[in-house]
Amino acid sequence: MQRLTVEEFHEAKKLPLIVVLDDVRSLYNVGSVFRSSDAFRVEAVYLCGITATPPHPEIHKTALGGEDSVAWHYFKTATEALESLHRDGVFVYSIEQVEGSTKLQNLEVDTSRRYAVVFGNEVKGVHQEVVDQSDGCLEIPQFGTKHSLNVSVTAGIVTWEFAKQYLKRL
Repeated sequence: MQRLTVEEFHEAKKLPLIVVLDDVRSLYNVGSVFRSSDAFRVEAVYLCGITATPPHPEIHKTALGGEDSVAWHYFKTATEALESLHRDGVFVYSIEQVEGSTKLQNLEVDTSRRYAVVFGNEVKGVHQEVVDQSDGCLEIPQFGTKHSLNVSVTAGIVTWEFAKQYLKRL
């Protein structure tokens, strides 16, 4: 199935996307994000605030080793992570329903840039100061009775959209 070893993954070209988790409390969600990040070969996962870090059995249960292949860094706060990203010239989107946000289907990725996407707490979302510090906001349109998706599902959808746009230009 042409699977990479962990060592080959570390050496492979990455999607220029960093996934930032802002106070995500469920270790299963953290693990699922690692697994999706491995699948799309993202550059790194930034874990912020109360978000748990590997190694942890509950993260491993859903990551299935993705926590070993994908680079990750811990920051005390997501604002510290965004400061670091901005210093590195990374364009940051918070994934949040706010006035003026870009609908995901209208996203146009500039493949010459690096991006980061910030996903927030399961109940409270992305902290307002992080939204304010971001370069823009993205939201997934929803047509049912609910106005939110599970954070790991959202991360998979958003990450796939970035991967899809980069793949089109290869």
